[in-house]
Amino acid sequence: MKFFFADSQDTVDPTFDFETETRAEWRIRQRDDLYAHEVYQKPPYDGILVSKAMVDGNGSTGSRYSLAQRQRLWRAGVRSFFRLGGGLESMGDCGAFSYVREEYPPFTPDEVIDFYENCKFDYGLSVDHVILGFQPGLDDEWPELHCVPEEWRRRQEITLELADEFARRCNIRKVHFTPLGVAQGWSPASYAGAVVQLQAMGYKRIALGGMVPLKTPGILQCLDTIASILRSDTTLHLLGVTRCEQVAHFLRYHVTSFDSTSPLRQAFKDGKDNYYTMGRNYLAIRVPQTEGNAQLQARIRSGELHQETVRQLEERCLQALSEYAERRLSLDITLEQVLAYEQVHHPKENRAEAYREVLQDQPWTSCSCEVCRQVGIQVILFRGTERNKRRGFHNLAIFYSRLQRELAKTPGASSARETLEGLGIEAVP
Repeated sequence: MKFFFADSQDTVDPTFDFETETRAEWRIRQRDDLYAHEVYQKPPYDGILVSKAMVDGNGSTGSRYSLAQRQRLWRAGVRSFFRLGGGLESMGDCGAFSYVREEYPPFTPDEVIDFYENCKFDYGLSVDHVILGFQPGLDDEWPELHCVPEEWRRRQEITLELADEFARRCNIRKVHFTPLGVAQGWSPASYAGAVVQLQAMGYKRIALGGMVPLKTPGILQCLDTIASILRSDTTLHLLGVTRCEQVAHFLRYHVTSFDSTSPLRQAFKDGKDNYYTMGRNYLAIRVPQTEGNAQLQARIRSGELHQETVRQLEERCLQALSEYAERRLSLDITLEQVLAYEQVHHPKENRAEAYREVLQDQPWTSCSCEVCRQVGIQVILFRGTERNKRRGFHNLAIFYSRLQRELAKTPGASSARETLEGLGIEAVP
């Protein structure tokens, strides 16, 4: 089971000084900043997934890459651009969720093939169009489709037509990457129907799209239905789905890979599960930058807050946390300073118990990952991209370790056990 991390140009600056919050003058982001697989001695994923929409934009959404970065990616290829070491693979897709509101995908199969070939990807997904709905109950009418919204049927037809053209063009052009056909559906039977057609087109690897909003029972229901028509030599990829606890089930259903950004995004997008450990998750301590926080600045400009007072509370909070990490300040006094600043930046929140818990447990002190060893308590502070991204990298490493732990429980998972031993984690028999 391989985990692909979906790239969003996520790097950290190794020259960043956490005390002064400054960077080296000579730092050049593309050259000097580090990807997660460069921060860790053992990469926290098996490969990366890069979307064409992310690189080139799609008309309605701009590119996340500068012109120079796009040109370098096309010229040097994905392995060189991301400095991928041995063993790490690359997968390309179209980024269907970025154009989900469009009537039709903005890319042709040949444009996508050009992207995959020029960038030298190991795997490439066919062009697809996400179906915005899931109703298992519609299978009661299967194979009659009159109860299915016309737009859902249209999007599935578009996805299958483009997959057929993608497969034919890949054969004609003799591509160097492994093609994956994408299946979209609105129910277990409709997903299975799409997989039947993709197998008839010659696909040996099929990606299941549009499942990000689904709960685990819905995903397993789809996989169970697909299993009844899946050929023994066909394998599945789950797009955007992370369910570590279901790894054993996924393996039985011929799922051999999946991708996600969730572990990284939870570091700074989630309201409570910001910092992973092998046993549980913790809330990160909010210490926003006075100068960089739009809400604080708006309240200061309106006269509601005095800038110097806010800055002093911020500095005292940071100083208290630093002294607590050095065991020079008690938990109670540290928490008092943290909450004093929180009463200013989030007066309606009450995170006292969650903060007390994470400060008391100090999970970063028992974590042996490169990030926690290098930056200590800074990893638990919800403050600026350098801390938040590092916490995201930590989450990737813990998530990958959790995945290997689950894999090690399954029969014959020797490679997962070896990976766990390398990470210093005991495999569960």
